[in-house]
Amino acid sequence: MGTTYSCVGVYKNGRVEIIANDQGNRVTPSWVAFADDGEKLVGEAAKNQAAMNPTNTLFDVKRLIGRRWDDKNVQRDRKLMPYNVVNKDGAPYIELTLNGESKLFSPEQISAMILVKMKEIAEAYLGVPVKRAVITCPAYFNDAQRQATKDAGTIAGLYVERIINEPTAAAIAYGLDEKAEKNILVFDLGGGT
Repeated sequence: MGTTYSCVGVYKNGRVEIIANDQGNRVTPSWVAFADDGEKLVGEAAKNQAAMNPTNTLFDVKRLIGRRWDDKNVQRDRKLMPYNVVNKDGAPYIELTLNGESKLFSPEQISAMILVKMKEIAEAYLGVPVKRAVITCPAYFNDAQRQATKDAGTIAGLYVERIINEPTAAAIAYGLDEKAEKNILVFDLGGGT
């Protein structure tokens, strides 16, 4: 689950395969949008309508997950976001207007919507329900951010086997095919956090 894009892979036939979404892309924008009537869009559909619906289109939510309201990063980032980020019990929440009413969503709830999309992509590919997952996070995420990421997985209906660092996941995926011992450099450029 990335800041700008997310992807899902499965270990099958001795290798990791990154699965294409319903648009044929191996990455899905980490965007969620709500129409005025409450209809939810995730991925490309959400990103594509952002210009017409900026205050109800959410992106970069990973910047908020597991942080406290008074975190300097939250205070800086919320000023750059076109949607409303508010304080609820010392945590950042996203405030949207749906059907004329104010609704609050935690970053974990929005992240869970992205994870549900990833789960659906995997299920369409595999043809079976997906119940368990390993989710990656940036290497610098603290315990609260890792727990919040795990909570997002639980909200998405997944049993989270483990939260692992993104560079670790890349190294594991690379090393699965390798028989000989060797040194490799893993460089995770990332997209946003």
